[in-house]
Amino acid sequence: MDAFQHINHARMVTLLEEARIPWLFLDDRPTVALRAGCVLADLHVQYKGQLRHEDSPLDVSMWVSQLRAVDFTVAYEVRPAGADPLSRPAVVASTQLAAFDIDTQRLRRLTTGERDYLATWLPD
Repeated sequence: MDAFQHINHARMVTLLEEARIPWLFLDDRPTVALRAGCVLADLHVQYKGQLRHEDSPLDVSMWVSQLRAVDFTVAYEVRPAGADPLSRPAVVASTQLAAFDIDTQRLRRLTTGERDYLATWLPD
């Protein structure tokens, strides 16, 4: 917690990452190679309400809001533990991730398997 008795903004970015990493890698098929390389290209966080330690564990809802040839955007809503999923989130965020080839140190296109997997997380 910071001096104002709520979760520190830098810690919130870490919490988003801790939620995103296992969520992205739920699928262990070899055709889904996101483990091979992804880089964070952009990050936006909007604080709509206070979150304190007693609100833990936090509920983080995630989905893919945009899917393109080389990158995709993950959207987040963060609420206190047990909050109604339709209630106003305390934090709204997004991260743009780009497929990256670690060996060549260049962006790469998402594979068909990666795109298919990520598409399952697009809203209806």
